[in-house]
Amino acid sequence: MRNVTDRTSNPFGFRPPFDRSDPDDRTAVFGYGDANADFHVIGDYPGIHGGESTGVPFTETESGLAIQQLLRDIGFASGSWTRPTLENCFASYIHMCSLPDDEAPTAADYDDLERFFDAELRAINAHILLPVGEQATNRVLREYTTQRHRHDLDMATLHAKEIRGRGFLVVPIREPTSWVDGEASAIESQLQSLLASDYRQTKGVATVVG
Repeated sequence: MRNVTDRTSNPFGFRPPFDRSDPDDRTAVFGYGDANADFHVIGDYPGIHGGESTGVPFTETESGLAIQQLLRDIGFASGSWTRPTLENCFASYIHMCSLPDDEAPTAADYDDLERFFDAELRAINAHILLPVGEQATNRVLREYTTQRHRHDLDMATLHAKEIRGRGFLVVPIREPTSWVDGEASAIESQLQSLLASDYRQTKGVATVVG
């Protein structure tokens, strides 16, 4: 089933549950992109992956721009770097709300926003989940697969690895600021291979295996 919406940013009209942002920052960085996407890129929070000024995930910061460059290399992103056009790709965070500079979300903060992230993820209903970094990978493996206990949270090992989930194929991405030689090309090659495959079959296979 396809979503009937022409909204690129916050297509489902979420409202952030709190505002602890700095005066010049957006209250929250909502999900952004193609609401009918097959690929869903999942970041951590705006202070790491960007968007506090632009309101768009994976902008502004070093990590955010590295992920956006990957999306451009794959052919998912084009146009402006502050408000790119995304095709077959949706981007969002497990913690959408902006926080004061140098403040990271607590476990309780992540829990407070989990219902928003879960609702959006299930509404997008992508085939491939691409969590970026340890926090997002842990959340996705724990909540959307039965395999978290089978994997140490070693992002160097999990990077670009296919993991079958409950209705999804999960491909974790190591935090870009930690990439070493070959890791950028590894995730690009993995995504190119998925695009060249009949990846839409992963929904049924993942549901059975996961």
